[in-house]
Amino acid sequence: MGRVTRSSDLSTDLLTDSRLLLPDLVSLRRTLHAAPEVGLQLPRTQATVLEALAGLGLEVSTGPRDSATTGVVAVLRGSAPASGDRPTVLLRGDMDALPVVETNDLPYASTNGAMHACGHDLHVAGLVGAARLLAARREELAGDVVFMFQPGEEGFGGAKIMIDEGVLAASGSHPVAAYGVHVAPGERGVFSSRPGPLMAGSNQLHITVTGAGGHGSRPYAALDPVPALAEVVTALQTMVTRRFDVFDPVVLSVTQLSAGEALNVIPPAASLGATVRTLSDTSVQRLREEAARLAHGIAAAHGCTAEVSFEIQYPVTVNDAGAVTTALDVVRSLLGEDRGTVMPVPLMGSEDFSFVLDRVPGAFLFLGASPDGVDPATTPWNHSPLVLFDDAVLGDQAAALAAMALHHLVR
Repeated sequence: MGRVTRSSDLSTDLLTDSRLLLPDLVSLRRTLHAAPEVGLQLPRTQATVLEALAGLGLEVSTGPRDSATTGVVAVLRGSAPASGDRPTVLLRGDMDALPVVETNDLPYASTNGAMHACGHDLHVAGLVGAARLLAARREELAGDVVFMFQPGEEGFGGAKIMIDEGVLAASGSHPVAAYGVHVAPGERGVFSSRPGPLMAGSNQLHITVTGAGGHGSRPYAALDPVPALAEVVTALQTMVTRRFDVFDPVVLSVTQLSAGEALNVIPPAASLGATVRTLSDTSVQRLREEAARLAHGIAAAHGCTAEVSFEIQYPVTVNDAGAVTTALDVVRSLLGEDRGTVMPVPLMGSEDFSFVLDRVPGAFLFLGASPDGVDPATTPWNHSPLVLFDDAVLGDQAAALAAMALHHLVR
């Protein structure tokens, strides 16, 4: 990769070096984009990351022998003297792709049935860039940096697994701050975040209504669970608008329905699956109770029974107010006042960096990465087979992450 230097002029020097690194970061991103992997086991991606980190003098670990993931944890030891405890800062990039067939016409488009449709290929390349920038400045660091390359963000809880396997203790001291960046359609190069809840918690609701099957021509001789379940579907939508404060929103979307297979048979059971997004612990607990009450009541009215399960998948992503101020001040100082903005409201999508922020004060930021000529308001969003990200943002992404760590570690 491009050679980086060290200088006391933080902003100028970081930007100069990040621009020298940019061609290699773009190449790394496109290599990852062309060969995406899904889930917790990403052997090719892990090998690519290990190769990109080689020669930096980092303490690199791929986890315990029986690790459930192919994550990579790299520790950079600063060599500047410290007057007291040596703090640790954690920087994170997620590595996994989605089971989405890419339909973009790109020379590096994926052809293996998976796609980096959420920009994690940029997250990896940007974190590698930050590692290179900081490794060149280890003599200025009165503390350590943990680089967390994480599989399994897309529904597999990879962050929690890596925490359970010890990533927060990788340097020998608990991090004092944690930062992550996520690309999204938006004005290219603009970072945004907000204090407090940034992204919703993700929860799964499953309801099965059981009756008694029978012949489709004789519904009076059966206990048909299908109309009961249909009432549950519509009642759930009414419930979230009537039982929850609009300023503590809940989004409930029924995305799965299943019942019988034969057209002329009333099935004995029918079931639904729903994704539920919440912004507070209070609304999670209340929704769990209200959904169960509603399902049991409607099922009983039809002479049926209901079985309800509610699983908390990811907690709410909650930013530390001080860390958000630090991150946006760093971005503005580094890149310009107009490059760091405060989001007015949270997003109802979810993110498993929430597990890290549950344990470490920190901030998660979005980075606009729409290409030239693309309207961010109408372009396909993350997870679309047509989403496009401009990897020209990688230099600024790497520099911003490095600068956030330097803020805590340079005395």
